Parts: sequence; structure tokens; C-alpha cells
Amino acid sequence: MAEQKSILNDMNDRSREVFRRVVEGYLDSGEPVGSRTLTRLMSEKVSAATIRNVMQDLEYMGLLDSPHVSAGRIPTQRGLRMFVDGLLEVSDLDANERQKIDATVGNGGDPSTLLDRIGSALSLATQGASLVLAPKHEAPIKHIEFVALGHDRALVVLVFGDGHVENRIFTPPPGQTPSSMREAANFLNALLEGKTLSEVKSVVAREIEARRQQIDGLARALVESGAAIWEGEGGLHDRLIVRGRSNLIGADEADLDRIRELFDDLERKRDIAEFLELTEDGEGVRIFIGSENKLFSLSGSSLVVSPYMNADRKIIGAVGVIGPTRLNYGRIVPIVDYTAQLVGRMLSDRR
Repeated sequence: MAEQKSILNDMNDRSREVFRRVVEGYLDSGEPVGSRTLTRLMSEKVSAATIRNVMQDLEYMGLLDSPHVSAGRIPTQRGLRMFVDGLLEVSDLDANERQKIDATVGNGGDPSTLLDRIGSALSLATQGASLVLAPKHEAPIKHIEFVALGHDRALVVLVFGDGHVENRIFTPPPGQTPSSMREAANFLNALLEGKTLSEVKSVVAREIEARRQQIDGLARALVESGAAIWEGEGGLHDRLIVRGRSNLIGADEADLDRIRELFDDLERKRDIAEFLELTEDGEGVRIFIGSENKLFSLSGSSLVVSPYMNADRKIIGAVGVIGPTRLNYGRIVPIVDYTAQLVGRMLSDRR
């Protein structure tokens, strides 16, 4: 970012204006912006030849690209990044858009239903695909039970002290019997009542080590496997809500193959859930463009994302919008920011 600010500072006013108008024109239309178009937009009267020279300099700097020999310029990913960090003007959220989001979200329903409506409202407001990373449930555990569903599938039922119930499917170690599952559940219920899921793994590991001789080998393997699933991939897979995929598919028919590839990644959920958790590094809206992340490197998409917080100002989840790199960032950023704040307030009020 420091290098980008230095480049902007080193530009003269004409170069900076040409760069800004090329990016804004591309974000608005998705088409290359030519020198003749810019002659009508510039704040000073400048010839098309002069503008072409400026654009050539910007292209040499890696900020613009020419998809065809004489078809004008579009911003590179580096150029978009510099524009977003240094020149983007973010508008205030329109009152009508705020009212539409509020009306779509409503006030009733449990947190899961609320977050589903949040995803739909965000997708509708932005005409993009929305992503919602739901918070982990951190209430103390009241009861745990394992249920065999087949030779390679088992269900763990978690009953929390606040009445919340979660059912999670995982692959148990081989050779489990109804007896070993009861033994594992009894062991955990005696040990973990009153503790949250985030406290489970370390407590289980310590107790298994201390009481290894007392615990049947199969039950021990089941406990270890189950605890790992609760804290690891099961939690990530269950906490992602994706809405509005059709908006992305209709955005650009020429990019359908790349968009389908992106959706294949979204179906796996692991990468995007881990990626969204990067928002926990700090507050506020963050913008990730194209190949800045492995998930979007081939699809040419961008993500605008913001974390949301509980009443204790702890980041517990995130909301975001995914779309083409030529998103209207100035409009999308305040929508995502407002929605994140709205989610935080509504979840805090339900405590």
C-alpha cells in the first residue's frame, strides 16, 4: 500500500485524473475507455494525442492494459488495487436502500433464520452473490451424545445450556460399537458440562492423557475424532451461507466457465470460510481483488467483506458480497458496512 501511495503522489494532476476516469469508466460500463471519450470528460481541455501519451505511461507503470491495439484501456488488477486504496470515493448509504435492507431482514426468527434473511437482503441490494459467515455457538455444553448412522458415519448431538441443539455428522474411527459410543458420551458428559466448544479440545487432550488406562481404546479414538471435528472442518462447513448465485451467472455470459469454476469452489466451502475468517484481523470493510486470494484467482472476481461484532465488541462472523472485479465499490462498501453493523446489533439484542 505504501508503494501505491508513493506512485499516486508522484503522478501529476493530469495523469491522476486520466487514471481515475479510466477506472471509473471501466467500473461503470465494463468496457475499455478510449482517449476520445476522455477528451469530453477531463476537467481541462486536452487533446486525444496527449491523453494517449498519458495512458501509455500508465500502461508502462502496470496500472492500465489495452485488451486490443486500438480499443482504449482498462485497469489492471494492480491499477484497481491502487484506485480502491487511494482514489475510491465511498458514498453514504442511500436511505431507500437502508429501508429495503431493514424491511427484508425483519426482526423475528432465530439467529439461523435471521442470517439467511441477511444473505438474501444483501444479495438483493447489491445484485451480487452474498456470503454470510455465521458465528460459532459459544454457550456452555449441557449434554453430548453419539449416534451411529452407518459403518463410516456418525452423528454427534450437542445440547447447550441455553437450549440450543446442534447435530453434526462426521466420520468416526473404524470399529465403533454402540457400547464404545455410550462410553465416549459418558466420558465427555462427566468431563465437559459447563464448558464451551472452544474449551473442548485442550481439556479432552489433557484428560485422555491422564486417564489413558481407564478409557477403552475405541472410545478414546471416538472422543479424539469427535472433538477434532467440532473444532475443525465441521464448524467451518456448517457456518457459511451463500445467496444470489444467479446474479453472478447473469453478470457476464462470456465468463460463464470461470464463474462456474468459482461456484465449484464455493460448494466446497472450506476455502471461502477460511478466507472470510481473515476479516478477524481487523475491523471495517476490506476489499480483495482477483488473484489476491487463491479462491478467486481464476474467476476474476472480487470480495467486499466486513466482520460483525457482538455486544462485547468481539468479532464473531462476517458478511460479504462477491462479484466481478468491476464492482461499483463506492456503492457496495457502505451497503456491506451497514449490513455488518445491523447483524451485530440484532444478534446482540437476542442475548
